[in-house]
Amino acid sequence: MVVGSTPERSSGSSGAFDVVVLAGSLGGLEATSQVLAGLPADFPAAILVALHRAMPTATSTPDDLSRMIARNTSLRVGPTSDMGGRMEALEPGVVTVLPPHTRLAAEGAAWTLAPVAGMRTLDPTLQALAERHRQRCLGVILSGRLDDGAQGAREIKRAGGRVIVQDPTEAKAPSMPLSVLATGSLDFVLPLSRIAAALVALTMAPGGADLLRTPRSAWAG
Repeated sequence: MVVGSTPERSSGSSGAFDVVVLAGSLGGLEATSQVLAGLPADFPAAILVALHRAMPTATSTPDDLSRMIARNTSLRVGPTSDMGGRMEALEPGVVTVLPPHTRLAAEGAAWTLAPVAGMRTLDPTLQALAERHRQRCLGVILSGRLDDGAQGAREIKRAGGRVIVQDPTEAKAPSMPLSVLATGSLDFVLPLSRIAAALVALTMAPGGADLLRTPRSAWAG
């Protein structure tokens, strides 16, 4: 299933980042909805939503989830898939929802959706985005269980990108944020209510991405 062409530096984003990834699991849908509600309609980067516990009910479809997310944001939410098994390219200012049990994989200049048997979809997705977008990738690790996303956060920081972590003390499931904290591969730990403002400052404020920069810890795993 081809997602579309997404060249490393020619996505059309007018801000400091090409793509922002909102990643989570248990409690991640609620957290994602709150972050998206705080972003303006002219937000310049593409947004990928990658969640483990994405489907509200056993009979829900990915497009049901896209419609649910669209209720909480002024940004356009692109269709997750069409009848041909394709998904729109990651577009500036558009929210794209990754279907459950899939990961993004780079294939030449295109993206493909690859099936994943288990729940560990975040690490390979974040790694693929880091490899392609390098310093223009911004990862946000939200509420969730276990440690999927920690290795992906490492790869984003190693590539020169940025990582924001939801404050684990307020997360419905703190394991994912805590796992990233343990790696040292992050820039900010923020309460959920401040993450949208941080994304706007990093992505849209002139010079914000350079001013709000945290060196990777020497002990980072």
